[in-house]
Amino acid sequence: METLVALRGLTVDFDVGHRVIRALHGVDITVGKGEAVGLVGESGSGKSVTWLAALGLLGPRARVRGSVTLAGQELLGAPARALEAVRGRRIAMIFQDPASALNPVHRIGRQIGEALGLHRGLDGGAARAEARRLLDRVGIADAARRLTDYPHQLSGGMNQRVMIAMALAGEPDMLVADEPTTALDATIQAQILDLLRELRRDGGMSMVLISHDLGVVAENSDRICVMYAGRIVEEAPTAELFAAPRHPYTSGLLAALPDLDGPRRRLVAIPGTVPEPAHLPPGCAFAPRCPVVLPVCATAVPPLESAGPGHRAACVRVRRAVAA
Repeated sequence: METLVALRGLTVDFDVGHRVIRALHGVDITVGKGEAVGLVGESGSGKSVTWLAALGLLGPRARVRGSVTLAGQELLGAPARALEAVRGRRIAMIFQDPASALNPVHRIGRQIGEALGLHRGLDGGAARAEARRLLDRVGIADAARRLTDYPHQLSGGMNQRVMIAMALAGEPDMLVADEPTTALDATIQAQILDLLRELRRDGGMSMVLISHDLGVVAENSDRICVMYAGRIVEEAPTAELFAAPRHPYTSGLLAALPDLDGPRRRLVAIPGTVPEPAHLPPGCAFAPRCPVVLPVCATAVPPLESAGPGHRAACVRVRRAVAA
């Protein structure tokens, strides 16, 4: 598969005044043309920071290093004009909270029209007609009237659809969906996920689906990357990851998912929480929570190594299994 976007050795340091804290530790992710990649992990794992850094959307206190390429074009360190041509036009992002991402004092039509003017040069009647078409496409009824509404006049699910319409305004090659269903009830969540699948199928877009819920990405991703404490700890095709997880953290996430079929069982939670970036333990960051920890886990950070065809995991037990 031809690579569309590649993140190599991506690190992020935040200057908090009295010290510098590293939030990402050399993240490597590739997304192929037309591929859907899921990025999962608990809150605080670094999922959103990864893609905000890749798109140059972190504040001035963030120091981003490594490489981010789009179809071979380097984005890190690129001039502002080059990034503006990429954001929205080549890569669009749906933020997890539409209530804060949409401007409360501007009508929906104006906000979509601004995106159309910036990325496709449309204005006036042409922009309004295209904005109406986009609202129709994302399933908002009575689109012509909704263009005159303000965000507070719409439900959470409708605002999320507006965000998707704005993301589609530039006809992007890739869509980054950051927790697109977090604040929605189960019915609306299913509708949004169905909509994203339909848009991918119709437009051939690549997609990165960021979530803390493996169940959400299971049916919407070709490949899944699992993040923990600013690192990728496992990566595999979706079916392979669910059938044979190789990292204890991934196994813990799967054990916390309820089974729809079969006998009832008690869900097993992972003890503890994700450590703060400023207080990472030595060695493997998951070691204090790991049920199969070894003495070596407290002394060295395990690299992300092959655990089978297309499957990688960062765990010393994987290295020992391969060596055996």
